[in-house]
Amino acid sequence: MFNPTRDQARQFLFDAWRKFRDQHPLTDLEKITVGILVAHPEYHGLLDAPARHLDRDYLPEHGDTNPFLHLSMHLAIEEQLSIDQPVGVKALYLQLCEQQQDEHAAQHEMMDCLAEMIWHAQRYQTGPDPAIYLGCLRRKLGLDATAG
Repeated sequence: MFNPTRDQARQFLFDAWRKFRDQHPLTDLEKITVGILVAHPEYHGLLDAPARHLDRDYLPEHGDTNPFLHLSMHLAIEEQLSIDQPVGVKALYLQLCEQQQDEHAAQHEMMDCLAEMIWHAQRYQTGPDPAIYLGCLRRKLGLDATAG
């Protein structure tokens, strides 16, 4: 699943949740996903009703927060941490965990930086720049954003 459609990505989340709830065996990726889903009880009702939410649009101009984007960003961060990519992100995450005293809160701090990098790439029609991401993480930690 390297480039899933919006519906495929959402269906993956619904399926992982259903398998967890039905106590079916999970793949390694589903286990990681379920850990994220369990940590977000505010989305459990949504995950229990895929037919109602699969096609729903979440428009920021209407004040909507996209739960699927939020959960997918958690998955992206988990992957980054598992392979320390971009290099150094895991060390910065561990420092954020210490600063926040909470792994979940640290990931939410990382999400802000990931979103900043994505916004920058979209705004300037460039590829994602890890320097922007890592620099933002360093600023959150009160470190020199230009330090390697």
